[in-house]
Amino acid sequence: MHTHTSLGTGTSIILRLEYDQGVVNFGAIASALSDSGGDIVAIDTNRVSPAKTVRDITVNLNDSHDVDRVVSSVEQLPGVKLINVSDQTFLMHLGGKIEMHPKVPIKNRDDLSRVYTPGVARICMAIHDDPSRAHTLTIKRNTVAVVSDGSAVLGLGNIGPEAAMPVMEGKAVLFKQMAGVDAFPICLNTQDTDEIVTIVKAMAPSFGGINLEDISAPRCFEIEERLQKELDIPVFHDDQHGTAVVILAALLNALKVVGKKLEQCRVVVCGIGAAGMACSKILLASGVTDLIGVDRQGAIVRGDAYPHEVWNWFAEHTNPFMVRGSLSEVIEGADVFIGLSGPGVLKVEDVKRMAADPIVFAMANPNPEIMPEEAEPYVRVMATGRSDYPNQINNVLCFPGMFRGVLDCRASQITETMKLAAAYAIASVVSDEELNEQYIIPSVFNHQVADRVSKAVIAAACDDGVARRSRDSRDI
Repeated sequence: MHTHTSLGTGTSIILRLEYDQGVVNFGAIASALSDSGGDIVAIDTNRVSPAKTVRDITVNLNDSHDVDRVVSSVEQLPGVKLINVSDQTFLMHLGGKIEMHPKVPIKNRDDLSRVYTPGVARICMAIHDDPSRAHTLTIKRNTVAVVSDGSAVLGLGNIGPEAAMPVMEGKAVLFKQMAGVDAFPICLNTQDTDEIVTIVKAMAPSFGGINLEDISAPRCFEIEERLQKELDIPVFHDDQHGTAVVILAALLNALKVVGKKLEQCRVVVCGIGAAGMACSKILLASGVTDLIGVDRQGAIVRGDAYPHEVWNWFAEHTNPFMVRGSLSEVIEGADVFIGLSGPGVLKVEDVKRMAADPIVFAMANPNPEIMPEEAEPYVRVMATGRSDYPNQINNVLCFPGMFRGVLDCRASQITETMKLAAAYAIASVVSDEELNEQYIIPSVFNHQVADRVSKAVIAAACDDGVARRSRDSRDI
């Protein structure tokens, strides 16, 4: 499960057209674009001759799938030649989305001698004598590796490391913009668990933290667990824990809206993969006592045998009343539904059987477990992972501030207490005066979020004894 922006959101293209003014006028071109679903937002004249004109026309579309229809509409016009189509999204990715810049300019030989040889030898030996100084004298203090094997990218599945790169680059952009963290995408050409662990361990000296991303379950559980044990820097699988933190933050505020307490709610989690497992764990840690997990074969129940060890653990720690059945059967009387599964699995009839003032988080992307339009008459608070509906639950609310905090305090790991602290920090950004059914979670562009999360994470890290640097300590 992923909480990335929906794949079906609007897009913008630029059409470069050459047209014969004696055969067709611009009004006919504009009409063709409009009739095919395009909204012209800009027109730029590229070249004009007595007979022909070349123009760049910027067109907004409701959906990226409309591109072919719009292009076809102008290609069919007599006297029109389509020279080029530029998709704004593709243009943004040309050459990648990140680059490296030096922090200090090298203007003369003296600068060169300090940055490189011979002066750098003193820095090398200082680190050799005290390896912890790598945190202060190299990029390690502010750099995170965003690691993927391309096995579970967005809703696209196992598309491989090269195809995963645009997502990991985007993650790096968000790290920098939201929290000033330098992150670098590392996409591995292997899906072997042992190899991934070995590679990440070998490159760890360059980084202050490891963000695992888009690695399929159940392999992701073992990879994260082994790396956490074998490295002295934080390892965070964002698809699991980032999702869980933001869902808990949204739920804390949704429960305020409906006037219910976490400990008294029955919560049904649909889809017990990587995100579903982590979400369930953080809900249990936060006080939920009646949680039922549902997957394709129905409710997970203590005493039954399951193919994955993580499911056996789940069965032992959830569903205290041993409720059996399909989602439609176990949803009756539930206060909260959290979907981390697939489109359309929750029906209107199911929602009607929930308790009064139900809360529904339908997180499947691009199409949620139930569309908000269907659920709205029967749901008190609704949230999705999409950007085109209110209450978007998005991991970007968590991971930039989380890593800002762990880097600043040089945490050796990320504990459950730190995740809980991050969730409460995100929830706190929405004040009681602002809180309502349509606003339970702050915008991803709210600049308070990363700062509050980082401070809360540092405090929790200090309480848990995993921080190796206090806020007021001197680096050198």
